[in-house]
Amino acid sequence: MESSALGVGRAARPGERAWPRALAARLAYLWWFKAVGTAAFMTAFFAAYLHLLHFPLYPVTVMPLTAVDRAIGFQPWALAAYATLWLYVSLPPALAPTLTRLFSYGWHIGGLCLAGILVFVFWPTAVPAADVDWGRYPGYALLKGIDVGGNACPSLHVATALYSAIWLEAELREVGAATWLRAASWLWCALIVFSTLATKQHVMLDVVAGTCLALTVAALSPGLRRAVAAPV
Repeated sequence: MESSALGVGRAARPGERAWPRALAARLAYLWWFKAVGTAAFMTAFFAAYLHLLHFPLYPVTVMPLTAVDRAIGFQPWALAAYATLWLYVSLPPALAPTLTRLFSYGWHIGGLCLAGILVFVFWPTAVPAADVDWGRYPGYALLKGIDVGGNACPSLHVATALYSAIWLEAELREVGAATWLRAASWLWCALIVFSTLATKQHVMLDVVAGTCLALTVAALSPGLRRAVAAPV
């Protein structure tokens, strides 16, 4: 049974507006360990991701455009939403009430990223060149200098955002968080997903593949199933 001396695994009782304190307790629980672990995970992931991006082992396939891609034009503001992924995916581990839950999240999102990396190894992909003068947008010039639109399908931006949103929904329900906070989490996730198209970093097929990957891993996550089944 998952429990903690801090009571961070307990859901708020009906009518008890204790969820802000419960969230604060979860954030405080082993915060240093969570922060170091999350940073180490991201560093290892980016090392593998960028290596494959710049040194693909096989010919790169350019992903085809769909009607959705043609309908969604380049939108400079979307870079802000795109960049918030790194904060968003840090929230589920930050809110983990126990080491068991934390390691469950870590193992499964690690498996999700590994699955994406393996696809990139054997089937490297890229998005078509967009008709945009990236030099006019300093933030985009920096982004394109690091991530040139490769390792496109499945979109790990989408997969990790959606998987994190599912975990956050379970964790917020578990502490009895307000409906508006849970809705804000899903809106944040939706903006990140939309930003992958509006920044021209991904095409719709990448988004669909990333969504399928996230849902598959979520279905195979026992820690997530226990969180969903926890009484509210």
